[in-house]
Amino acid sequence: MDQRLKKSLAKVAEFYDQRKVGAVGPLGFRRSTDLMTLLACADRLIGEEIIKPDETAFLDLGCADGRVNLFFSYLVRLSVGIELDEWTLEEYDPLRGELENTLEKEGLLSPPANIFLFHGDSTDKTLLASIEPKAGIGIESFDLFYTYLVMHEEFAEMLAERAKRGCIFMVYGLNRILPRYPGFRLLKDLSPMEGILALYQKE
Repeated sequence: MDQRLKKSLAKVAEFYDQRKVGAVGPLGFRRSTDLMTLLACADRLIGEEIIKPDETAFLDLGCADGRVNLFFSYLVRLSVGIELDEWTLEEYDPLRGELENTLEKEGLLSPPANIFLFHGDSTDKTLLASIEPKAGIGIESFDLFYTYLVMHEEFAEMLAERAKRGCIFMVYGLNRILPRYPGFRLLKDLSPMEGILALYQKE
């Protein structure tokens, strides 16, 4: 990555990592991916060709406010997210607007126009069928899938049935105990990246 891209991703990570929701507060409990951790993984993900810039199609199966989608949008061809909680997804637009103002003031790169977010259940076949008309590809064509630890087993089962061979399933929130999923092999040499991100490849 060139320096301007790295600085832009660092600013994106800083912006969202300051806006986390914990066990207390008006919005209740929600886990958030630490984008600085993803930034620390980015060079290796690219070096290992888990992410192929401007080629990879990425799908976040529980995207919350879209922060991971926005982060990865700089590195992939297509960044798609699905979120069950509509009120969480509604935070995407105002946060993105605020972020874009910050990036512009600092002369950094704005997020690309390659992000598509959907409200609904990631295991719902009707919802999954609605992705292709808007994003241009169906679930069978995505290269890289992502989820926080919540519902990882259900998502792995769905991907084993529907995703293409060779695709990568990334699970954030793992450490010493790394689960196994039927139809996937753990990429042991890469997992867990930064002590938290495990990668699996569909066989």
